[in-house]
Amino acid sequence: MEKSPEAFRTISEAAEELDLPQHVLRFWETRFSTIKPLKRGGGRRYYRPEDVLLLKGIRHLLYDQGFTIKGVQRILKDQGVRNVIAIGSGQAVEAAALALVEPHDDDVGGAGGRFAADPDVDVLAESQIEGRAGHPMSYDTPSLDADDRARLSQVLKDLLECKRLLERARES
Repeated sequence: MEKSPEAFRTISEAAEELDLPQHVLRFWETRFSTIKPLKRGGGRRYYRPEDVLLLKGIRHLLYDQGFTIKGVQRILKDQGVRNVIAIGSGQAVEAAALALVEPHDDDVGGAGGRFAADPDVDVLAESQIEGRAGHPMSYDTPSLDADDRARLSQVLKDLLECKRLLERARES
């Protein structure tokens, strides 16, 4: 018998729905303070529907969008749990788009915590074109003004919306 969408999920049910091992969900609880399942006697976890959507959003950002844990933590802090829940339910693309155009020094690749497909390739090509020597990862990213950031943000939003529409069409 299938549970209703409003029913609470055990950790095994949530893990199965997310296609993740249970230990990953327990690990995420240590890294994301916003994940707070109800705990009953014996420490048994019960996830509310919004908890599962939050986990789906985090999973999407980590696995599909390539963010680091630190990058997702920043999105949760800067843009809120509701935005990540919306991502988990497939309703929002803004969080990922905005985070991608806001570089942070402590994130991998300096791109909001997101790994590029192969950052060495583009950086190496640019350094060779401009006659730079040294390791490609030592390349300093040019700074962007507010207009460039706004344009990049809009392009990313458009691309993410296209991706969402393509995924929806593929599921139909």
